[in-house]
Amino acid sequence: ETIFVRVYESRMDLLRAVIIGSEGTPYQDGLFFFDVFFPGGYPNEPPHVHYHSRGLRLNPNLYSSGKVCLSLLNTWSGSKNEKWTPGVSTMLQVLVSIQGLILNAKPYFNEPGFANSRGTQNGEAQSLKYNENTFILSVRTMKYTMKNPPKNFEDLVVGHFFSRAHDILASCKAYMEGVQVGCLAKGGVQDVDEDGGKNSDKFKADLFGYVKPLVKEFKTIGVKDCQKFLLRLLQNRLL
Repeated sequence: ETIFVRVYESRMDLLRAVIIGSEGTPYQDGLFFFDVFFPGGYPNEPPHVHYHSRGLRLNPNLYSSGKVCLSLLNTWSGSKNEKWTPGVSTMLQVLVSIQGLILNAKPYFNEPGFANSRGTQNGEAQSLKYNENTFILSVRTMKYTMKNPPKNFEDLVVGHFFSRAHDILASCKAYMEGVQVGCLAKGGVQDVDEDGGKNSDKFKADLFGYVKPLVKEFKTIGVKDCQKFLLRLLQNRLL
């Protein structure tokens, strides 16, 4: 289960959804919240979707203003088959598209004009750099979400991060040790791009700075042994 929704009994035209970031992406184990409004013309016209950005832009298709650019929502250009089709398109399709097409392994190539550089040495290097920044923004989003969970999702937020805290910290450790961002899945490394280069020293240093407040939030919700993890990271940096 990687997508959860809640509806409002008094407002059937509203819905709130949360998508869990997929393995093998810079969004892995993150929680990404969206508010949905069904206009009077729905389902003949698409729903309106707003992303809880917390002021951070961690994807070319997700603006800090909350705008979601997706052909299926008619908020982005695309072929006729990619746009909202009455009687065919569904809300579930929208959420699955956000998870699979937007929150993907290499979001850099979502940017218009950059797709043509996929597979080139420069394009893959820029993609890795983008993933580094994206992962840091994802970590910051995790911290903000734990501090201020969206209404009616408080228990889900705590339960999710309580159960996945050690996996998240293990990812941070692996990335600080040089594993390419977005190449992790539970159980090991996957899909390493030989042309993408290595994580930058700046990224590793910046990530260490953001891990410390993340550990603090994990401890607040009752996760054990986080401080030991932080001490091991510090020792490794001093070696």
